[in-house]
Amino acid sequence: MAKFKIQKQDSVKLYKLRKTLDELSDKTGRGTELISLYVPPKKALYDVINQLQNEQGTASNIKSDLTRTHVLDALTRVIQKLKLYKKSPERGLVIFCGALPPEGGGALGSEVVKIYELEPPKELQTFLYRCDDHFHVDILKDMLKDDNLIGLLAIDTKDAGWGLLHGDKLEVLSQSSSGVAGKHRQGGQSQRRFERLREMQLNEYFNRIAQTTREYFVDIYKIKGLIVAGPGPTKEDFVKDNYLEYRLKDMILATLDCSYAGAEGVREAFVKAEDVLADFRMVEEKKLIEKLFSLINNQSGLAVYGLDDIIKLLQNNVIETLIITDDTNLHRLEIKCNRCQHVRSEILERQKLIPRKTELLNEPCPECKSADLQSSERDIVDYLALSASETGTKIEVVSGKAEHGVMLGSIGKAGAILRYKIK
Repeated sequence: MAKFKIQKQDSVKLYKLRKTLDELSDKTGRGTELISLYVPPKKALYDVINQLQNEQGTASNIKSDLTRTHVLDALTRVIQKLKLYKKSPERGLVIFCGALPPEGGGALGSEVVKIYELEPPKELQTFLYRCDDHFHVDILKDMLKDDNLIGLLAIDTKDAGWGLLHGDKLEVLSQSSSGVAGKHRQGGQSQRRFERLREMQLNEYFNRIAQTTREYFVDIYKIKGLIVAGPGPTKEDFVKDNYLEYRLKDMILATLDCSYAGAEGVREAFVKAEDVLADFRMVEEKKLIEKLFSLINNQSGLAVYGLDDIIKLLQNNVIETLIITDDTNLHRLEIKCNRCQHVRSEILERQKLIPRKTELLNEPCPECKSADLQSSERDIVDYLALSASETGTKIEVVSGKAEHGVMLGSIGKAGAILRYKIK
C-alpha cells in the first residue's frame, strides 16, 4: 500500500493569512503605488535590495508629486524591512506595501503608507516584483488551495461511484451502473454460456471503470492517494487483475469493506477510512466536532457553546480546546477610558463595527463621565487565539462550509471542550 502523510499546518495561522489576503484583495491605490514583492528562499536578499534601489532611481522621474512620494516612501519601507534579514526565511518572504486611503475613504493626500509582511504557507518558487494599483495576492491564494487530494472509488458488480476528498470537503463526483447480468441458476451448457457472457460484461465494465477512474484522478484531479471500497470481493478482483493504470495502483492507500457501492459507498468509505486518513484535516475536524456534540448531548458538563460563555471560561483557564468556524465575520470592539481605565467591550458583525464604534466614542465613560476614550478592534478569532495562547488552550479553526462546520454553526459557530466540570 502507498504511504500517505500530510504536512499539518496551524489552522489559526492559515485563517489569519486568508483573512489578510481577503482584505488586501479589496485595497486599491490612487495610482500605480502599491508594491507586491515575493522573494523565494534561494534568492539573495542583497540582489533584491539592489533592484529596489534601482527602482527608486526610476521612481524619481514620476511626474505626479504625490505618486512619486508614495512610491519612494513604499520602496524605502520595503528596503528597510529586507535589511533586517540576514537571509531569506525558509519558505521565502512576501511583502506588500503602499499608500492606502483611510478606512471609509478620504481626500487626496490623506493616504498612509502601510506595510504587510507575510509568511507563505509553502516554499516560494518564483521571484516577483510589481508596482501596481492593487496588490498581487493570487500566488499566496493559490498556495492556500489544498493539494492533498484523495480519490475514492466504491465498486461492486452492479454500481461504481467516484468521490474526491479535498481540504474541508467530500465531493461525490459521479456514479455509474454496470449493466452486468446477475448470477443465475441455469444448468448444463446454458450455465457455461451465461458465465462466459457475464465474464465478458464484467471485463467490459471493469475497463470502463478503470478508464473513468483514470480520467478523474489523473487527467482532471491530481490525487495524492486512492481508496478503493465496496462489498464482497469485487474490489480486490478489480485491483488484482490490473485494470487500474499503474500510477493509480501505486497510489492505493487501502481497500475497504463497505456495505454499499456507488455514491453511498463513497460516503461510507470516507467514514471507514479515518485511520488511513488520520492526518487529513477534514477527518480531524469531524472528530473534534463529534466529540464536542457528544459531550454536549450527554450533559457531561465538559462542553459549552456560545461566545460569551466561552470568553469567560477562557479567561479563567477552564478551556482545553476551543473550536470556531472560519466564517464568523465577527470582531471584538473595545472602548477604554484613558482617565479611569474602564473598559467596555462588544462582539459585533463586521458591517456594524464602524457605526457602533462611532456611537460609543461619542458617549462619555459610564464610570467617570470622561470623554477621553480610545478604541481598538480585533477579529474574533485573533482575539480568541491571543487569549488562548496566554492560558495554554488549544484553538482549532474549522471550515464553516463543511458538513460538521455547519453543525457547529447551528450552536453559534463556536464551542469548547473543558479541562474539568464547572459548577
